[in-house]
Amino acid sequence: MEDHSETGSRSGDLKKSAPEPAQPMFNVPGSIVVLILLFGLVHLLRSFLSPEQDLVFLIEMAFIPARYIDGLLASGVSGFTSFVSYNFLHGDLTHLGVNAIWMLAMGSAVAKRVGTLRFLLFSFVCGLFAALAHLVTHWGEIVPVIGASGAISGHMAAAIRFIFSVPSNRHGAGMLHGDLRAIPLKPLVQALQDGRVLAILAIWMMTNVLTGLGIVSVG
Repeated sequence: MEDHSETGSRSGDLKKSAPEPAQPMFNVPGSIVVLILLFGLVHLLRSFLSPEQDLVFLIEMAFIPARYIDGLLASGVSGFTSFVSYNFLHGDLTHLGVNAIWMLAMGSAVAKRVGTLRFLLFSFVCGLFAALAHLVTHWGEIVPVIGASGAISGHMAAAIRFIFSVPSNRHGAGMLHGDLRAIPLKPLVQALQDGRVLAILAIWMMTNVLTGLGIVSVG
């Protein structure tokens, strides 16, 4: 009778030492890709418009608080659609690029956790309440508001409640390739006691303050 114990042992060792399947370098949810492409396409479209046409397009698409003061700025359908359409306009390539990077970083994690439809609905709600907050605090202002920063702020607020609890594999790609649906959400009070969360919030708030004061320009 042949002794297969050594062969079996070698076979087991080979299975244990077999390399893990290679993970793709980028694993971005389709909803994130589509949104960023739409941002880029709208920006490209504006580059083909004359200054007069671009101004008309801006007035129709941007969120403008003065639109809601009777007789100051004609609203029509755009009085409703601008609560959403303003997200798709950006001042310049720097503005577009910064928002795309933040959406890739934070939006991808949220989209993987909640799925496409819930992510898009969540983004809509975040953008809507960002516009409402601006309307309340800048009532009657004629300066147009553009960009997806309101929605992206919501992505960040959602993501920081679970991204630091994501276990990383030996390649350090836990958040990129892991199943985020099983990661528990930290209670808000507990999340705000995490130094990493506070650091992200501080950087984000400071960037917004510097931009608002004109020290950092994103167009």
